[in-house]
Amino acid sequence: MKDLNALMQQAQAMQQKLQDAQAKMTETTSEGTSGGGLVMIALKGPGEITSVKIDDSLLVPGEGEILADLIVAAHADAKRKLDEVNGDLMRQAAGPLAGMNIPGMPKLF
Repeated sequence: MKDLNALMQQAQAMQQKLQDAQAKMTETTSEGTSGGGLVMIALKGPGEITSVKIDDSLLVPGEGEILADLIVAAHADAKRKLDEVNGDLMRQAAGPLAGMNIPGMPKLF
């Protein structure tokens, strides 16, 4: 019974670490750029856009398609960085259980 109690305490501690990591993830921010810095997008939490900066040189007639492509590329860059940081937070919280598929538990990175 002693081992079972210790296992339950470890599971509760891991669950708390995962909850803490999820709370940190909501505040995590990331910036992505494209066009050599002509377009910058900032993201927060699960991918909410918090700001977009566009260099004035792109605001000319006929450049709409290029601008749209740069915005999409900047968002993809920011999202990739944000996912990387959030994945690291979850792996740290999961500790040695990261990557294991335990029945009844969410998949841990």
